[in-house]
Amino acid sequence: MNPRHRRPATEDFPWWLVALGALGVILAVVIAVNGVYAQVFTTVINGVGMTVFVTLAAFALASVWGLSIALMGMADSILLRQFARFYVETVRGIPILVVLFYIAFVGAPAIVSLFNWVLSPLVQAGWVEPLLVRDFSLTWRAILALTICYAAFIAEIFRAGIESVDQGQVEAAKALGLNRVQRFRLVVFPQAIRTIFPPLSNDFISMVKDSSLVSVLGVMDITQLGKVYAAGSFRFFETYSIVAYIYLILTLGLSLILRRVEKAMRNRHIG
Repeated sequence: MNPRHRRPATEDFPWWLVALGALGVILAVVIAVNGVYAQVFTTVINGVGMTVFVTLAAFALASVWGLSIALMGMADSILLRQFARFYVETVRGIPILVVLFYIAFVGAPAIVSLFNWVLSPLVQAGWVEPLLVRDFSLTWRAILALTICYAAFIAEIFRAGIESVDQGQVEAAKALGLNRVQRFRLVVFPQAIRTIFPPLSNDFISMVKDSSLVSVLGVMDITQLGKVYAAGSFRFFETYSIVAYIYLILTLGLSLILRRVEKAMRNRHIG
């Protein structure tokens, strides 16, 4: 950029962050001095552990499955490529809430039935107890649904990042005698991760918010605890203000951390 057209430093100062910080401090003071807000906060904060668990478990599984789908989409086999495309286009076209209900009330019973059918000889011999639908917890049904949905988006992120690597790098790795797995692990992925990381981190933050959907199954996360408290106390304004406040702390904190990681990766590459 031409130095004459460079914006003043005051224009680049994160005033939005200062405003959010001031708002957060004000609400923190209100929670400290107001008994109603303090009670709501004490109740709802107990759901943070479940929210974090669902987010981490679902995102880890979605990343592994998404990478697998991306690699299938670039495979030599036309069947694998068509399956990957079919999966991505189908799942991306269905709302997450619909998938959540489908997995919880259709997929879970089907999985249990399949499990019992596969192990029927052991069940009949009395070596294994048959699995009941209620043994498949609602928490893991929700995690499975989020995994299925987010894997479709993550697969496209991985595909775009991998395809962004210069083909000359791959050809050079071939010339050195590296096999496909070695080329991916040592050459392609280390370069692709710089392209992949920013949108992948955005999806991670989005999953923190979308994890609130598990509350429709009664999973005791932040949103569900807020719903239960509000329904019993009729303190809807106070409750959902606290719920929004906690989610904002989680997402804003993660966003700032991931931006620093992204900047560190960029500076390391430039250096």
